[in-house]
Amino acid sequence: MTTLAGVRFPTTRSDVRLVARTARLVLSLPAYALVALVVWIVTLSAFVLSQNIALVGDVVIGGSLPPAARLRVLAELYPFVGTSYSLLSGSALVVVAALTGVDLAMVAYHVREHGLSTRGSGGSAAGVVLGALGAGCAACGSAVLAGVLSLVGASGLALLLPLDGVEFALLASLALVLSMYWLADGMRGGEIGGCPVDL
Repeated sequence: MTTLAGVRFPTTRSDVRLVARTARLVLSLPAYALVALVVWIVTLSAFVLSQNIALVGDVVIGGSLPPAARLRVLAELYPFVGTSYSLLSGSALVVVAALTGVDLAMVAYHVREHGLSTRGSGGSAAGVVLGALGAGCAACGSAVLAGVLSLVGASGLALLLPLDGVEFALLASLALVLSMYWLADGMRGGEIGGCPVDL
């Protein structure tokens, strides 16, 4: 464990084992495993469907196709089912959605089992929100960055991203893993910790 300005960061194998062991213990409880699964599905669906609002509205909901064809069109929008995402971007999207599910299950467990107050859980919630925003940006990739950069006249810089916007999913994954580490570290020995970063 390394500290920087009083904030602990995971740097050793024991830190990684702590997160993995805590996540496994939380997910071994059926209620929290269900929370993680539902959040994963909802998060992935939100990312995928938000990128195809017109198609979902015009074809899946309001189209004249038979119900089986509508479901097939809907399923084709998801990574690894259809061709909308490359292997890298689809994998990143699925990983961020899964990490969001595990992180929220750990937050729910921590709040319920350790009596964590809303004030103490704000940092973890911020990590999940950052992760969700980052994953959403990965879904739309450089389009969001181009809009932001165009405010300062540098919209062409988005074309220099080597992974076509997957960088945002990597940042989101990092934020979620840090949130999970801080949660796991805070749950060690029943102490109430949470995110050490002041908001």
